[in-house]
Amino acid sequence: MRKGRAASPGLASGPVVALEATAIRAEATTVRPADPAAELARLAQALEDASVQLSVLIERVDEDAAEMLEFQLAMIEDEELSAPAVAAITGGTAAPVAFEAALDAAIAGYLASDDDYFRARSADLVDIRNRVLRLLSAPGAAEGSQDPKGAILAGVDITPSRFLETDWSEGGGIALAEGSPSSHVAMLARARGVPMVTGLGALDAAKRVTAIVDGETGTVWFDPDAAMQAQHEALRTRRAREAGAARAYLDKPARTACGEPVSVMVNIAEPDEVDGIDPAHCDGVGLMRTEFLFHGPGGLPDEETQYRAYRKVLEWAAGRSVTIRTLDAGGDKPVPGLTIAEANPFLGCRGIRLSLLRPGIFRIQLRALARAAVHGNLQVMLPMVSQPDEIERAGGLFDACIEELRAEGIEAVRRPPLGIMVEVPCVAITPERFLAADFFSIGSNDLTQYVMAAGRDSAEVADIGRADDPAVLALVEATVRAGEAAKRPVSLCGDAGSDLAVLPKLLARGLRRVSIAPAALARVKASIAAMRLDADG
Repeated sequence: MRKGRAASPGLASGPVVALEATAIRAEATTVRPADPAAELARLAQALEDASVQLSVLIERVDEDAAEMLEFQLAMIEDEELSAPAVAAITGGTAAPVAFEAALDAAIAGYLASDDDYFRARSADLVDIRNRVLRLLSAPGAAEGSQDPKGAILAGVDITPSRFLETDWSEGGGIALAEGSPSSHVAMLARARGVPMVTGLGALDAAKRVTAIVDGETGTVWFDPDAAMQAQHEALRTRRAREAGAARAYLDKPARTACGEPVSVMVNIAEPDEVDGIDPAHCDGVGLMRTEFLFHGPGGLPDEETQYRAYRKVLEWAAGRSVTIRTLDAGGDKPVPGLTIAEANPFLGCRGIRLSLLRPGIFRIQLRALARAAVHGNLQVMLPMVSQPDEIERAGGLFDACIEELRAEGIEAVRRPPLGIMVEVPCVAITPERFLAADFFSIGSNDLTQYVMAAGRDSAEVADIGRADDPAVLALVEATVRAGEAAKRPVSLCGDAGSDLAVLPKLLARGLRRVSIAPAALARVKASIAAMRLDADG
């Protein structure tokens, strides 16, 4: 038995696939290719195929996942990345050897950087290196396509694209020597119900045959014996029974054991996600991300495209509240033709800062939102707010867009409630300065990252970046109390809302509105029903 950190709940068993073994490496050969031009053509084709694979992935995954892949796509399409390989091939080196050497040098440079952001991005370069080498070895091959069904992926860490290219439809799990429960891949795993454990230490995964992963307790059993397999089956049966019992709470309003009502909403990344959700199972949409609209092959979306997307979700909600967040791009979420490159992306021109810098594009989104508002109960939310005047400036633009629409004879209601994300510490520290907002929504992922100065993708600081740290909880409580005093609704839309170890602490500090991944609805509502709020979490 190996004990690590629970990263995504669930129970899985299956054959082990060693992640390190899937990394294609070029053969160390000094044989000069007979035709350097043919080798250059091989590399060009592999790079083009890699771009196509990533573009296809970006199109079919949610906004959070797409953000993770945009950087890789931009790097593959940057000629500077492959320039050293091109020079080596021209000098007589085989394409796989030349590209591996070029990427290894780039990876080493990123790892040696003093900037945490660039060190973290080295994993993306590893991902690019492996993808292109695989395509040079077997054109058209996609990572994960040969995995046995229900496999347990085990190794040091896993890249976002490796996760996204794996077929999880028939089960499977992840066991990592390193990794972090707050990483982007862990977020993806929780959203898709894939059991995941991190921080297990050296695994020697290539020598393992089968494994059981318990993502709730952070435990992994490699090559379990018959007795352990029997225990696993008993545990699986008990968990299935508990899940069945939890589903009984889906049709009921969420209430604690002492009768306190709690509003439970869902987070979505694109309109099609609501097709699989019964609106009666939730209290509406607490966060609809809009970045998916800006990553399409046709470039920036027009007003009509955005209007149709927003209208669909509002009509699905049937009068329930729908909170749509304006574009949260910039920094590490590049949008071609819109964002700008920066040295410190997490503290740069992102969210509302970028929207106000690009008012022409922002106005198109605001017009689409104003038109959609006639079809339901819309709330509009601004991301990355850090100055009170950002709310006023955005509100002024919104009002102007509504007047324009009316002047054009297009139906538009008065401005819907305009709220803000509470993810920058200055807002949570002095929420009374931001009462121009009609509501607050706490983004626990970024708030925790900024408060604790702990990147959520860094395994080394995973123990520090916890949403239930007293400092983070104090800021949550301060925001809730300020909202109560000013009669401003306060919700939370980050991962902390579905963490059953953290949620009681949030409710104990006065929070009564959470927005979570749709897959977590049953277990969160069932957990709330068992909670008492007469003690601190």
